[in-house]
Amino acid sequence: MAQPSILFVCMGNICRSPTAEGVFRARARQAGLDLQIDSAGTHAYHVGSAPDARSMRHAQQRGYDLSAQRARQVSAADFEAFDHILAMDHDNLAILTSRCPAAHQHKLGLFMHYAARSHSDIVPDPYYGGARGFDTVLDYVEDAADGLIAVLRNCDNGNL
Repeated sequence: MAQPSILFVCMGNICRSPTAEGVFRARARQAGLDLQIDSAGTHAYHVGSAPDARSMRHAQQRGYDLSAQRARQVSAADFEAFDHILAMDHDNLAILTSRCPAAHQHKLGLFMHYAARSHSDIVPDPYYGGARGFDTVLDYVEDAADGLIAVLRNCDNGNL
């Protein structure tokens, strides 16, 4: 049986989605879940770049290492390869929806759908803001990651 796979998506794949990948990877490992986890951006602005230094610094302060990640753009193959493709906001979900073949539309969703606390239905983009924005992203992502792990533990074969 193949391991369930999850792709986290934001615009440039340097702030929110790599944070989601790193946090979720660590939390899934702690929960004993064997998953394929990756992240990508809807745009090719930063392909090949490491995550934003502020994202890495704030994540490191909470024990998450994002340094090995490199930005990439969502590819057509991702829609078939991943079981779950979770966007950080409505704009990126709309882009994914427009690019995704009809047969794979059911895989798309918002990551914050899994949050237990009512922060927002999106992970806000911290790129143009101050340091607090990166901590907010981590707060939201940790909450949604825990919720997604709880759902995955209770689902057959990783189906959400």
